[in-house]
Amino acid sequence: MVKFVDLQAQYLSIKSEIDSAIESVISDSAFIGGKYVQQFEESFSQYQDAKYCIGVGNGTDALEIAIEALNLPKGSEIIVPANSFIASAEAVVRTGHKIVFCDVNSDDYTINLDDVKRRVSDETSAIIAVHMYGHPCDMDLLLNIAKEYNLKIIEDCAQAHGAEYKNRKIGTIGDIGCFSFYPGKNLGAYGDAGAIVVDSKKLSIKCRMIANHGRISKYNHEFSGRNSRLDGLQAAVLSVKLKYLDQWTNQRIAIANKYMSELKDVPGIILPVKQVWQSMFTICL
Repeated sequence: MVKFVDLQAQYLSIKSEIDSAIESVISDSAFIGGKYVQQFEESFSQYQDAKYCIGVGNGTDALEIAIEALNLPKGSEIIVPANSFIASAEAVVRTGHKIVFCDVNSDDYTINLDDVKRRVSDETSAIIAVHMYGHPCDMDLLLNIAKEYNLKIIEDCAQAHGAEYKNRKIGTIGDIGCFSFYPGKNLGAYGDAGAIVVDSKKLSIKCRMIANHGRISKYNHEFSGRNSRLDGLQAAVLSVKLKYLDQWTNQRIAIANKYMSELKDVPGIILPVKQVWQSMFTICL
């Protein structure tokens, strides 16, 4: 059996760095917050060309927190592509909004913009753009729709760490970007973890407060938030693995190209499509 992601082999390739990082967190007792989380947030924001990064408990929480931070009208509609992991829609329901599903493109499986236009109503407040299988959505046309109808764009980047749209990293093109670091992702932690990236300082503070019981400083709770914090152990692991992400992505591209070359003439197999605007193409789950 060929494993889609061999996490054991990946660990063994960077074992000394991972073991050292985990040992450092334990020695410093820096389990919640602290320098290891801060270091990863700074490194990941730089990698994604974002001004701010907020580490959270998982990718689903990232979506929920992002929706809440945008302060959308209560009960408003959010357009979600029908082809996505359940978290994309789940976050809409759990934040008190209404899901409006739309179709996806038949070639790259990202959100179909013609169908988006048909789904927009007076109750629509936002669109969740899911960068599916490493394919960025057509963000120029999506931004035009958002501008025309005064909508927010939430980028679901859980399957596209490092992917680019016209030389811009995804996650920073819309209003806010959400990432999952589930172990099987192309940047995966050793447990659940997630992050939000954003260029707005005000929005970054709101997200951080929601994720940390409605506070910035200890015991100064300004509103009812939640408990969704990236822990020190996961942050340390992610900091190590982030250094190898581009290398691993290039390896994935080479393997993908091999599969596509060998399978192109096999009847009944539909191969993935590389969009011309992608300067980095990732295949991930």
